[in-house]
Amino acid sequence: MSRLRFWLETSRPGLWFPTIWLYALPLGGQHLLDRPTFWAGLFFVTFPLNFVVYGWNDAVDTETDRINPRKGNLLFGARGDDDELAGLPRAMAVVGLLFWLPFAVIDGPRMLLVFAGIAGVCWLYNLPERGLRGRPPLELVCQFGYLLVVPFSVWLNGVEHPPWPTYGYLCLFAVQSQLMGEVMDIEPDRAAGRRTTATALGIRGTKLLVIAVVAAEVALLIGLYRDLWFGGALALFLGWLVLDVTLLFRGRSYRLVEMKLFGVLTNVVAIATMLYAWWSSCLLTPPG
Repeated sequence: MSRLRFWLETSRPGLWFPTIWLYALPLGGQHLLDRPTFWAGLFFVTFPLNFVVYGWNDAVDTETDRINPRKGNLLFGARGDDDELAGLPRAMAVVGLLFWLPFAVIDGPRMLLVFAGIAGVCWLYNLPERGLRGRPPLELVCQFGYLLVVPFSVWLNGVEHPPWPTYGYLCLFAVQSQLMGEVMDIEPDRAAGRRTTATALGIRGTKLLVIAVVAAEVALLIGLYRDLWFGGALALFLGWLVLDVTLLFRGRSYRLVEMKLFGVLTNVVAIATMLYAWWSSCLLTPPG
């Protein structure tokens, strides 16, 4: 594998959708496509940000990744050899300085606060011996660090912050995404001795927790924001999850081909919901 391809796989292009979604969310209804800062921020939340966040994790979870069948591709991430992994910290430092510093020049104190928050969460999550990634359910709390993309987008593009219930929805979204990934990784995580919420609850228990999280999202979107399109689409997904755990897959692990299909479909749905949220500004109108 070429070094550049390894770096690209490390950034997990198939999992860029959460950071792109969070970046676009507060910009609904805005005309920003002619602003260089908008495009610079959009690029930053794709490769540079994800390379640092996921690369930090890959440098620690080497044993788990080597036995994980879904690794080694652009959709779910790299499976590096010893030499490639040894070069990750230096590459992360270069990418961090090269792509983070310009934003610190544009809006120093606030951007430095965002970057410090991201680095702090990554450090707590990936500590080799005491990292929160192996202390369920605290690894779920660390996913709230993704929400720092929202103030980054707000300050960079000069728009208003979303109403506070939107941050509640985004917390649920972050937890849901993490739990779905843990369900897919439950077998290699168990084999490597890694503890997660999924290994603690089991596949069926974790899926039931995901159902509860998505049900709360549906309640927020329909009950509080009165958005039947977005909320209705999520309600259909909730119905699929119920079928998944009761009839289709129940307590068995997903096969690799199924995980790849789910990964592609997730990206399609993410793009559709992102475009709808941008067009409708459905999560930017104060509920009530």
